[in-house]
Amino acid sequence: MPAQAAAARTPGAKRAGPGEYVFDLGKVNHIKGGPDYSSVEGGVVEGDRMIVALMRMPAGTGAEPHSHPNEQWIYILEGTFKATIGNDEIEARAGSVVYVPSNVVHSAKATADGDVVFFTVKDASHSLHGVKAG
Repeated sequence: MPAQAAAARTPGAKRAGPGEYVFDLGKVNHIKGGPDYSSVEGGVVEGDRMIVALMRMPAGTGAEPHSHPNEQWIYILEGTFKATIGNDEIEARAGSVVYVPSNVVHSAKATADGDVVFFTVKDASHSLHGVKAG
């Protein structure tokens, strides 16, 4: 009998199991990126040490200030992503990668002209979800 995969850290996420190597992030699941602070939704897969997700942030919406103990990389595939990371404001467009250090309060918003679609990677020291600031 094949070994069982450990439980996912993020509720609703797919945990990669033994012998699983390819995942369709558009079909694997559909969960909130931050249920109590963000409009972001998409597919999430977790391994032993990394979490990956393909997320959509609807135009004009975003994530309220939050933080998480794991660092994060965000690769913008579509749209314009505006964010505040610590005290710095940034703008990223398709083809840009954004780095969010661990434990730094940050927020983000898709501009009104279109959804932002992004691929994100976090280390698995914590779940995909962060903690709303305040």
